[in-house]
Amino acid sequence: MTADPKAPRPRLTDVAEIAGVSMKTVSNVINGYVHVTEATRQRVQAAIDEVGYRPNLSARNLARGRAGVIALVVPRLEMPYFASLAGRVIEKAEARGWFVLIHETGGELAAERAALEGHFPQRIDGLIVSAQHLTPDDVRARADGTPLVLLGEQDYRHVADHVAIDNVAASRAAVEHLIAQGCRRIAMVGARPEAPDDPRAEGYRQALTAAGLPIDGTLMRPIHGNLGEEGERATQRLLAEIPQPPDGLFAVTDWVALGAIRALQLAGLRVPEDVAVVGFDDIPYARAVTPSLTTIAPDRSAIAELALRMLEAQSASGETVPMDENVPFELVVRESSARRASPGRPSA
Repeated sequence: MTADPKAPRPRLTDVAEIAGVSMKTVSNVINGYVHVTEATRQRVQAAIDEVGYRPNLSARNLARGRAGVIALVVPRLEMPYFASLAGRVIEKAEARGWFVLIHETGGELAAERAALEGHFPQRIDGLIVSAQHLTPDDVRARADGTPLVLLGEQDYRHVADHVAIDNVAASRAAVEHLIAQGCRRIAMVGARPEAPDDPRAEGYRQALTAAGLPIDGTLMRPIHGNLGEEGERATQRLLAEIPQPPDGLFAVTDWVALGAIRALQLAGLRVPEDVAVVGFDDIPYARAVTPSLTTIAPDRSAIAELALRMLEAQSASGETVPMDENVPFELVVRESSARRASPGRPSA
């Protein structure tokens, strides 16, 4: 039955009367205070459901001296990984009564620094930042005291709470999978051979070394942005400059991997029969392209949940010892790499 729009809005007193408790007890249940017994909590929740009471989040946050808003800062929301991550953050924040303000930096350092200093059109209670260029010194220099959680593969050296996956281990798993498929000349698109602090390149090198395979710098190709076009151009240059194509390819993101696959196919190479390909991020398109893309899938729900818990802890204590936490990842095997080793290609 549809509620009468002219009926008065259910009040806290209505819930208290039906549950047979004080308004203070109802407030304690709504706010999740732990000293309420489970039997009382269930009785109050049943009364809330019966009358259809919905707490006024704005009033609650005002009483607590909070805005009820957190900001999520990402390079570009048009990138499927960040769009998906934003969805998980919104979902987890909504359960806590927080509204999420999403801000794009365009991958510009100045914009990332401005976000660190809380340059937003409204007051916020917490800040989650996925940056491309921020350094530990940038974080140390911030004057704004808003609770902060950093995301991503950069090493922030414990200057702030930081959530990521183990990028070295994830990349190593990707390359180990290619080796297990019989690949022996494995390219990496999106890395420079002379970049020792790149965790995904380090995982690539570790996997090759453990398998007794040489690390050939000519097979490691840099890109100038996380774009499919960059993956395509880098792979085209790779194919033009080496005497024989690689038999495996690991790309630093799925977008880059999709561009690499296009370059391989335009060159007359089959994926995965001639070149097996693995990406990173498990963007939604990875499941829909042909061939579907093998990829590393970070647990975005776990990233969002842990980041929000860190913000809660900082808000409750006023200060915290910065922590670096990793969440799980999974290698998702799809068509772009799923092949059997041919008679002429030794198995791992």
